[in-house]
Amino acid sequence: MKLYQQLVLFMFAATVLPLAAMGFLLLSRAESELAGRIVSEQRIIAVTTAESVSAELVKTVDVIARSAEAIPWEHATPEEFRGALSLLYEQSPAVSAVLHLDSEGLPQGPPIFRAAGESEHPGFEPSGAPALAQAVPVQTLRRGNKGQAALGRVYAHAPSGRAAVAVAVKLGNGEAAPYAILEIVLSDLEEMLVRHAGDSPGYIDLVDASSARVLASSLPERRLRPLDSALAAWLSSGGEQVRGFRMGDPVQRVSTARVPRVPGFDVVVAVDEAVALAPVRAMRRTVLLSLFAAFVVLLALGGLYTRRVNRRLSEVVAGVDAFGRGELDRRVRLEGDDELTDLAYAFNRMGGELEAARAKLMRWNDDLKARVDEATAELRDAQSQLLEAQKLAAVGQLGAGVAHEINNPLAGILGNTQLLMLERDEKDPDFDALRKIELSAKRCREITQNLLRFSQQRARPELRSVDLNTIIRDALSLSENQIRGEGISLLTELVSPPVRVKADPGHLSQVVLAMLSNARTAMMKSETKRLVLRTGERGGRGFLEVEDTGKGIAPEHRSRIFEPFFTTKDVWTNVGLGLSVAWRAVSEAGGTIDVRTEVGQGTCFTVWLPVAAEGVSPGTRLR
Repeated sequence: MKLYQQLVLFMFAATVLPLAAMGFLLLSRAESELAGRIVSEQRIIAVTTAESVSAELVKTVDVIARSAEAIPWEHATPEEFRGALSLLYEQSPAVSAVLHLDSEGLPQGPPIFRAAGESEHPGFEPSGAPALAQAVPVQTLRRGNKGQAALGRVYAHAPSGRAAVAVAVKLGNGEAAPYAILEIVLSDLEEMLVRHAGDSPGYIDLVDASSARVLASSLPERRLRPLDSALAAWLSSGGEQVRGFRMGDPVQRVSTARVPRVPGFDVVVAVDEAVALAPVRAMRRTVLLSLFAAFVVLLALGGLYTRRVNRRLSEVVAGVDAFGRGELDRRVRLEGDDELTDLAYAFNRMGGELEAARAKLMRWNDDLKARVDEATAELRDAQSQLLEAQKLAAVGQLGAGVAHEINNPLAGILGNTQLLMLERDEKDPDFDALRKIELSAKRCREITQNLLRFSQQRARPELRSVDLNTIIRDALSLSENQIRGEGISLLTELVSPPVRVKADPGHLSQVVLAMLSNARTAMMKSETKRLVLRTGERGGRGFLEVEDTGKGIAPEHRSRIFEPFFTTKDVWTNVGLGLSVAWRAVSEAGGTIDVRTEVGQGTCFTVWLPVAAEGVSPGTRLR
């Protein structure tokens, strides 16, 4: 018998047989430990999932209840009431519809919802409104306070087939207060179950013990199925909050946990025992096959050993030759843990370092080129902005000159008119004509004064206490005639008493004029032309809004509207600076600009500014 044959037999007797015996013993212990680990992990998953379900449901209901409690429903007009119900609808993407009920639980008007696909909210079938109105007995809230909420029964959501639950919220105090009932689809909870299940071979169910059916599951096909009778009996028997047991045929390992603060809801985590222990049982079969394979391999090792050494040496030599030709991506295959492996590793490391050095040089070259291109582009942008700024400065100087030149003859007209009025009695036929001339002259003087004030630009903003209502009126004095001349319905909603904010009056007037210009341009082709200007105070900040019914802003343009020289006007006017200058002026005053827009419906710009400190005079410089 040759030496390598004796070596193979010795290795088989000394290593393979003892390892096989030890392996089977360890596999038996591993199977027992794996079963215990499955139970432990299931209990943890059941508890964490139950807490997550409770947090999600309670959070949704609390948000809706707090929102309902904060709204003054008793003072709202019907339109405001519908708008407030829409606010409740927007509090959670899981809400599919909101229905207004009177104190007797009868529907008042159609439900508020959106069709499937129009938003992130689930769709809703209007035919399901009567069932939604009766899903929660609102009489249980009759003695409750405003904002108190109650959960109703769980049922199948018509469009999606998923489970849904109704929530009733009281909208006032007293027994005659109305209610809002909301349908909450449990799609988010189902996605949560899928995340908690992960790659587990089992499934996680959210079940209703009272109705004995599955509400949501990590496996969609189990949704709204009735519970197994044994599991339903086990859940209805009460007992501990968290339990584990074996059930069914084939045998399943099940763990359950009650959902805190949501009576009747339980989380069930289950896995087929055969599937869960399949790795260990498959490993036992693998060990048997490995014993046979090991014997065959040991017989072949002696004959292959010499060929293997020669092959590895030839690979190292071929790698050295490839490095010499500049093929730095060539690598020698690493095998074993001997001197030949160390040699191959050294060559691979050398090739990697050379390749990294060459790649680093190429990256430096690319980075340098990119920085040069970026600097060139920035210089071009700066030059373009400088040219446009010079144009605006020239326009401002021209406006100031025109205002001064008009004021001189205007003063003469006004003075002579007033002298003629002093010489005539009010019954004189010419007196009314002179009064009209006087009013027109004063109007022209007001316009030129505003134009003069708007044209006075400063390098640094002069922040002072400013009346938002006055800013709106001054801006309208320059543009109201043009707005109404274009057939636009103008509506002003100015708060009383007026809000005073900290801002530069000239810059803020430019902001309003820029937004009015954009609104007029956006409504050129609109069937309904309505422009609304509002002022007010909220959260310690003053705001002014410019809302139009124009064409709106496309989503792809939304992020660029404050970029200099960017415009979406149908006829490009080579300006595109209005909103960028407005953003800069508002930012320098410590404020922000919010935008709400919908294509084809209109746009609303809201300018937020800090409220001026009390006791600060209009001419005081604020820092």
